[in-house]
Parts: sequence; structure tokens; C-alpha cells
Amino acid sequence: MSKGADGNFSVKIGINPISWSNDDLPSLGGEIPLEVALTEGKAIGYQGFELGNKFPRQSEALRKVLSQHGLELVSGWYSGQIARRSVEEEIRAVGPHLGLLADNGAKVMVYGEVADSIQGTSAPLYKRPRFFRREQWIAYAGRLTALARHTLTRGVRLAYHHHMGAYVETPADVDQLMALVGDEVGLLFDSGHMAFAGADENAAAAMLAKHVRRVCHVHCKDVRPQVIRMARNRNWSFLEAVINGAFTVPGDGAIDFKTLLTLLHDNAYRGWLVVEAEQDPVVAPSYAYADKGYRHLHALVRGLS
Repeated sequence: MSKGADGNFSVKIGINPISWSNDDLPSLGGEIPLEVALTEGKAIGYQGFELGNKFPRQSEALRKVLSQHGLELVSGWYSGQIARRSVEEEIRAVGPHLGLLADNGAKVMVYGEVADSIQGTSAPLYKRPRFFRREQWIAYAGRLTALARHTLTRGVRLAYHHHMGAYVETPADVDQLMALVGDEVGLLFDSGHMAFAGADENAAAAMLAKHVRRVCHVHCKDVRPQVIRMARNRNWSFLEAVINGAFTVPGDGAIDFKTLLTLLHDNAYRGWLVVEAEQDPVVAPSYAYADKGYRHLHALVRGLS
């Protein structure tokens, strides 16, 4: 944990196992055992991991795996469908995942809206779903707020993940959502997705400055603008963009993480900074890139301390 001199910046640096194996594209790193990811992540200096598809899904088994490496559970992605489900249906669906997080000390749950999403398909990104009428936004925000109120009963805050290929993708989408949901709903700020969605690496800082008080979780991924431009011009799917290297770890792309971390520091953000960069480990070796991302963030955090 690093704390600023004024006492208002308290963060931990964690990582998502996607650097070693990809949930959306299991062929990327599918052969790498979980034990390798945990051992290497700990050796680099990471304090915790988010969940991935190779982690056990029983509370005690998960606790044992993490404790063997002296690691914390940061959070875990939940594939929500409240754009289509009722609040009651979503509460039932989220139960096992929410319990796993709460039992292992996670304070936030990554909520990704996958209803109608094209993020895991071959469809070009312009075909993503959208809410076109204000009443659709209002209804969605109401259901989401009710779900977030429920997760808080377990001590876990819903961290809403704006995501390429989904209903909430662009800066304007985030503005709409944050204006309508209750304070129970936290925002997961993902630097890479926002830079991609805004078609400009500076879009991430602009969005963060506007909504920083709502941020309860942070995914740190960098971008390669030339790949993003090709993805837009050639109508790639999200997965095509990933395979071709749209994302990378902090310090290896075009995003100014010093500006982002300064914004978080100045607004008393407390929580995790999670390195999450979808890449092919054959092209971007897991240890080397995870190490590069950690060192970049750690140096910036130390500079603000």
C-alpha cells in the first residue's frame, strides 16, 4: 500500500490474470497454469489478483490458493444482464459470485453488461447495442441501482465497467449512466477502454476528471493508437482489435498515467490499481509485460507519496 504525504492516497497495485490467459479468447495463454501466473505476479510485486477462469469457485479453495502465494483477492468480473433481466432475476444470478467475493474480502465487484454485447463476437464494433430513448436509460439505471444496493448488503460495491462493444462504451454513455444511477453504483474507470471508445488517448483523462468522485475501482491498460485507428477504419471486432495489439500494459503505449494517477490522488481515491492488458502472451511475454506495467505504476505512485 502506498499513501500520499497528505494521507489521502491509499492504493494497492494488483493485476488481472489476462496477462497470462484470456477469458474471452481461451486460445491466448490457455496452456499457462494458474500457478505460474500467481507465482510470477507475486515475484514482480503485485499485492493481489482479480479472478479469471482458472481460479477455483469455492470460497475455501480460492482462499487457500491465494494465501499460498500471500496474495489478496482484488475483485472479479461478473457478466450481468440487467439490461434484459429483472432485478430479482439478477440478484439470484449474482448470488454465488457475490458470495465468493465477499467471503474472500473483496470490496468491489466488476459489473460488465453482457446482454446484447458484441464484445465476444466477430461483429464489428459499430454494431454494439445502444439505448436510444431516455426512458430506456432511466429504466436501466433504476434496475442497476437496485442491484448495487443489494451487493452492498454483502459489503461489496458494484463497480460498473464501461466496455467496448456494450451498451455503455463512450464518454457520453458514461455521462448518461452516472447522471441517472444512485450513489450505490460505483464506476470502474478503465483507461484503455475509454481511450479506445473516445478515439483519443486523451479521452481517458477527460472522462476521469469528470467522474472521478464516482470511481471505486481502476483498470490500468495502455493503448496503441495506430492499432485503434486500424480497428475503426477496417471495422474490426473487439476481439480482432485485441489480437492485433490494441491494448498493452501501462508505460508501453500512449496514455499519460501520471495525469490519471494525479487526478486519483488529488481526489482521495482509495482502492486498487489493476494492471489489465489483453494481449497474446506469445507476442507479449507475460512476465516481462506484467513486470513493465508494475514498475511503471509503482514509480508513479511513489512519486505521489
